[in-house]
Amino acid sequence: MKMKRIQGFLLLMAALVPLVCGGEIVKSELRESAIYPGTTHTYEVWVPDQYDGSRPACLYVGLDGQLCNAVAVMDSLMTAGKMPVTIGVFLQPGLVKDAEGRVLRYNRSNEFDMTDGTFARFLETEVLPAVEGIVTTDGRRVHLSHDGNDHMIFGLSSGGIAAFTAAWFRPDLFRRVFSGVGTFVTMRGGNDLQMWVRKREPQPLKICLQDGTEDVWNPIFGHWYEGNRMLATALDFAGYQAKYDWSDCNHGVKRASEIFAEVMEWMWQGYPDDIVTGTTQNGLLAEILVPGSRWEQLEKDVWSQYAWSGWQTYYPDSTLRVEHYSPMNGNWLWQSTRLSDGTYGNAQRFYYLHSYDNQPLERAVATAFDAAGYLWVLTSAGIQICDQNGRVRGVVDAPPCDCRVQCSIAIVDGAVVVASASGIWRRAFNVKAPVAGVTPKSQGQG
Repeated sequence: MKMKRIQGFLLLMAALVPLVCGGEIVKSELRESAIYPGTTHTYEVWVPDQYDGSRPACLYVGLDGQLCNAVAVMDSLMTAGKMPVTIGVFLQPGLVKDAEGRVLRYNRSNEFDMTDGTFARFLETEVLPAVEGIVTTDGRRVHLSHDGNDHMIFGLSSGGIAAFTAAWFRPDLFRRVFSGVGTFVTMRGGNDLQMWVRKREPQPLKICLQDGTEDVWNPIFGHWYEGNRMLATALDFAGYQAKYDWSDCNHGVKRASEIFAEVMEWMWQGYPDDIVTGTTQNGLLAEILVPGSRWEQLEKDVWSQYAWSGWQTYYPDSTLRVEHYSPMNGNWLWQSTRLSDGTYGNAQRFYYLHSYDNQPLERAVATAFDAAGYLWVLTSAGIQICDQNGRVRGVVDAPPCDCRVQCSIAIVDGAVVVASASGIWRRAFNVKAPVAGVTPKSQGQG
């Protein structure tokens, strides 16, 4: 069994030779990445015959190079009218070499397994601009659509989690994801992603997961199949458009290759209609989210109404006080209770906040209570909404303003306002402002 898993992994890492039915493949490399210092990344760009250069094409990014005979499959589906004209970019992970060309560092896990937005930023700012500079031998210049609805990303193993996180952090960049034998285990926080899916407001993504019961590539880190199944139940809970393939396969490329054409056809069904968000079963999110609401920037002269008010926030009836510091003491907020003499004591670490990739929360935290006693916390991982017992129940996207210094968050009837020196933002929610002196209904100790 162990040898079978090793053979499967080696097969995964070996790029299959694609059957090129039409088009041109351009090979290139990126040197001295600004995001991954010292690395060199090789990549191939497939420009199909169906692309005439007259309009931007859709995008397919394949990690670890050409796998699953992707070129032949896409050429066939485009010819049959089952997917739009798409340019393929096949990227290898970075290597750091010395002057003699010897590999000093394999950067694959650091790039692919990291559960933050760094890899998506690398694709957006370094890889894709280089691709758009390519000109084929017959003079066609590559132009890519900049609409995430027109972009798909695929990967296997660590590439599978990289594909998922690229779309998770940047749905404006990728909205179609195929992850095979994805590494949603305890390497670099991949096991936490199912939690984020359950708690974060749904994103406009279409996702396929594939794995098999024999996939325990390295039991030190966990069980790959169980990790994928847990992520799948989270996706169903959160209302995503999702497709799954479960089999008895091990950690390899064979099963993904067998279903690749089927998955690609499903992935592009309904195109060019936008992928829409589903309906989450998260009770708090279902209650507070207003369909179609987005952050809107307000005039800056309203800053004085919402100016930063310090490192303490009081419960509506003043019986509790939340304290936070800069920098924070880990990802905790402290809570004190009002004593009989009017002072505050009994301080405990109380509100447990989430962060990505084992990183401390970077923003200077701003907090506000709503009328129900939920604490809204502005963080670099979104606005986290804690119940009365200090647990995050939901996470909504934060506005695109710079809140790393002084900032504030205010609850008003029907909306949340975030203010900083860089701008004021408002978004509609089904939420009520707290009333001074009124005690929110108890949520119990559940």
